[in-house]
Amino acid sequence: MLTDSLRRIHAIGWKEVRQLLRDRLTFGMIVGLPLLQVILFGYAINTDVRHLRAAVADMAGTQLSRGVVDEAQASQVVDIVAVAHSAPELESLLRDGKVSVGLYLPPDFDRRAMRGSEPAGQLMVDGSDPTLLGVAQGLAKMPLATRYTADRGAPSALFEVRDFYNPERRSAVDIVPALIGVILTLTMVLFTAVAIVRERERGNLELLITTPVSTVELMAGKIGPYIIIGLIQVSLVLLLGWLLFQVPVVGNLGTLYLSALLFIAASLGLGLLISTIAKTQFQAMQLTVFTFLPSILLSGFMFPFDGMPAFARWIGECLPLTHFIRLTRGVLLRGAGLGGMWIDVWPLLAFFALTLTLAVLKFHKRLD
Repeated sequence: MLTDSLRRIHAIGWKEVRQLLRDRLTFGMIVGLPLLQVILFGYAINTDVRHLRAAVADMAGTQLSRGVVDEAQASQVVDIVAVAHSAPELESLLRDGKVSVGLYLPPDFDRRAMRGSEPAGQLMVDGSDPTLLGVAQGLAKMPLATRYTADRGAPSALFEVRDFYNPERRSAVDIVPALIGVILTLTMVLFTAVAIVRERERGNLELLITTPVSTVELMAGKIGPYIIIGLIQVSLVLLLGWLLFQVPVVGNLGTLYLSALLFIAASLGLGLLISTIAKTQFQAMQLTVFTFLPSILLSGFMFPFDGMPAFARWIGECLPLTHFIRLTRGVLLRGAGLGGMWIDVWPLLAFFALTLTLAVLKFHKRLD
């Protein structure tokens, strides 16, 4: 009896293995997910933040101030990518998200450094990303081996750190705006990915093919309700963030909803593309998880974006969530407008156009 039972278990198990081998997509996920996680966590995730985008306003223009800027650049903690001519210009660069750190050296920088009793300059930090604050504090206290400091000594903190946009340093202020994008990524992609697959499994797709409905009309009708659902989710997260965590809304809500609309469109385009690739709802959910994982890890939501190696940042720049997190933090916390953040707007438009085009072409191919 035991032998017969083991034989039947073996037969069922072998049948399951053969089914997995025939399902190439599922078999690929079995191998692909562990590989993806090992590569991302082993190579891409790095909490040692380096090469932060920085701007400098050297109002002193002396040998000492230039030496300090050169040594800050040589530390590899910051990369000077812009030069400002005043403190308000530095704040504007921070508000538009073009830099994460601003170095302000006042006209009396040398005199302040000579006295040594107070910080000689200021480090302006984008506090909407709390991980940057610790890096800036380390930079403010780092020893600078200039000829002046070697001869006379340096102040205990060369720079005073000014935390913009999140002076209370509350993590919820940083997390809630980014959480809008995370929730939309999961729900919009998953709902849309399953939509067409579900019609195919139920046999409704064949009925739709016989009607005058075109491919574009079918897809537009599928994503229309989810646009409304996405906007409702945005409103819900904003309301809860304000009521429970007092997350400020510095910018224009209309700008925020327009940004959310662009991101929803990009996410729905990806979901439609997945729905044309997957054969079953289970495969659609697998592919959604496969795309969701790098979006979470490489977008700057969990780990500092600037701390990742170059290849990981390139991948992150191709993900809609990366740009939407920058937009939501910029609008909600810094009061930025879409005009100043155009560099994060056009990738969402391009991603939506690309995925929708591929989905339409792939759907036509399936119909043939």
